[in-house]
Amino acid sequence: MRITPEMSQFLAGMEYPATKDDLLREALRDGLSPSDIALIEDLPEQNYNAGWHIRYHLGTRALADAFTSVEPALA
Repeated sequence: MRITPEMSQFLAGMEYPATKDDLLREALRDGLSPSDIALIEDLPEQNYNAGWHIRYHLGTRALADAFTSVEPALA
């Protein structure tokens, strides 16, 4: 998962606090890409107080996905 420049700009311009629904509505209105919208759709249902809060959730999810997708080494 990589935060695109468009997503970064979107998060910087968003008014906070914002709910997941607020983020989705504004992302669709701003014409974010389907992959960026999918990232927002995967966020937990809660209020977000700043862009870093959303980046934190996206980053922890990417890290968890990276560890679960690694196949164990053969002995």
